[in-house]
Formats: sequence, structure tokens, C-alpha cells
Amino acid sequence: MKTSALHLHELAESVLAVPPLARQADLSIAEAPNRRLIKHIEAGGIRTLLYGGNANLYHMPLREYPALLDLLADAAGPQTRVIPSVGPDFGKMIEQAPMLRDSGYQTAMVLPMQGLSTSEGVAEGIARFVDIAGIPVTLYIKSEQYIDLDRLERLVADGLVLCVKYAIPRSDPDTDPFLQAMLERISAQRVVSGMGERPVLSHVGRFGMASFTTGSGCIAPNSCSALLRALQGSDIASAQPLHARFLPLETLRDSVSLIRVLHDAVSLCGIADMGPQLPLLSASPAEMMGQIEATARRLLASETAA
Repeated sequence: MKTSALHLHELAESVLAVPPLARQADLSIAEAPNRRLIKHIEAGGIRTLLYGGNANLYHMPLREYPALLDLLADAAGPQTRVIPSVGPDFGKMIEQAPMLRDSGYQTAMVLPMQGLSTSEGVAEGIARFVDIAGIPVTLYIKSEQYIDLDRLERLVADGLVLCVKYAIPRSDPDTDPFLQAMLERISAQRVVSGMGERPVLSHVGRFGMASFTTGSGCIAPNSCSALLRALQGSDIASAQPLHARFLPLETLRDSVSLIRVLHDAVSLCGIADMGPQLPLLSASPAEMMGQIEATARRLLASETAA
């Protein structure tokens, strides 16, 4: 794992893969398939791994966290940046903070808390976490109510927030006054699109975000890397067919579950056996498995052909 200081320019150098986390039948972390998936992603040119929602860290027992940090640090190549997640609740964040101090990790993403939070409380929680962990956070914004832009701007200026994963869905991603105002305050260089491939033609191509997160890119990392390069070069003609490769699987994920479908898709297309899903989640519906497998295999085949 890359442990040198994380500078902002690095965000634009790679897509941020958001992999699922493999588990054994007894729900313990499965080392070999996680290593296999990481090597597959790295072989496609992706050099940033973000372990969060797709890895179902929401429900991870706290006692597993040190072992996860050790596994990911060892499994990732020396040029691969790994960003673990913390939270989403304050109690979990504050107990994970000392585990991250002096660990080599340079930022951690705060999983979004749905409800039971205030903008002021979020800012205070981040400040307390950073004080103990000694690293800035990556902030995952999924609603306009999570944190107001004045506080976000101050957190960035104070060095408490390094970057933002932006994931507020819009019916038209080209029209987003909140996003535009945020970019004017903290700059697009600090912001990555956080909703997979669907909005990236707008988020990266139009708004100029540094990069984007990907789940489906864990299956087709080379195509995903090529999509980022095309968008950064304003080569829309090349970007559009690459973008289209991901939409069938992204549509399935949107219709069933972003986390569950990706977890099963990685297993069913033969990259690595992700094993069972950690409760309180479960596997995708049985009647959808054939469609998930066929769609994932087509995406992997397009990657191999390319």
C-alpha cells in the first residue's frame, strides 16, 4: 500500500474503485479472494481503492477493523492508495480513530449517517476524529442537509476534510446548483463523483470533478480507467461508448441494490468468490442471479476484448 502523503493531484490520477469485501461461510473476512480482486483491479490500471459501502463496512464488527486494515495494507501494491471508511455513527468513528493513527493510511472516508445528525454535529464529530486519528477525512455527501457549505468550507480550510465524495442524485445531473456552489467554495480538484458511472459524463466532463468512484469498474477496471482519461481529455466521442459498457450492470444495481448486486456480480463472473453478504444485508434475489451473472460476464468479456 502507498503510505506517502496524499496530495490533491493524486485524486485525478486514478478512478477510485469501491470493491466488495469477501467473507467466508462463517462471515469472517476471506483473505485469498480479497487479494485476488485487488490484483484484478490493479491489473486494469486503477491505483486507488476505497473500502466503504460496497464492502458493507456499515455492519462490520469493530473487532474486525484492525485485521481489515492490516489485510488491505498488505494486499495492495506499493503504488496503490487505500482509503478505508469509518462510522457512520460517532461512537464507531471515535473508536476507529486510534486504530488509524500511525497506520500509514492518509485519509479515511466517513460513511454518511442517515438521520440523527445535524450539520454542526457532523462538523464537531469530524474535528474530534481528526484530532485523534491524525489524518484528514474524505467526506461522503449524499444529501444537502448533511452539512452546510459554510461549515464544509471551514473544514477544508482547517485541513480537516481532504476531499469530498459527492453522491446526491439529480434527475438531470447537468443541473445541480448545490454542486456548483460547493465547487466554487472548495474547488473541483477536491471532489470526486460518488455514484458510479451513470453521472460521470456530467460530473467529470462538465463540472470538472477530479475523478469518480466505481463499483462496476472492479469488474472492468481498464475500461473504467480509459473512461476517466477520455473525460479528462474532453474526448467525448471516446468516452460515450466506454460509458455505455457500464450502464447495463449499473441499471441492475440501481433496480435491486448497489451493494448486493455488485457483491454477487464479482462472484458470478468468476473474478473472485465474495462469499455471503454480511447481515443486516443479504444476497440479491434468487430470481435475479441469472441476469446479474449474464450482465457481469458481458462486462468482463468487453474488458477482455478491449
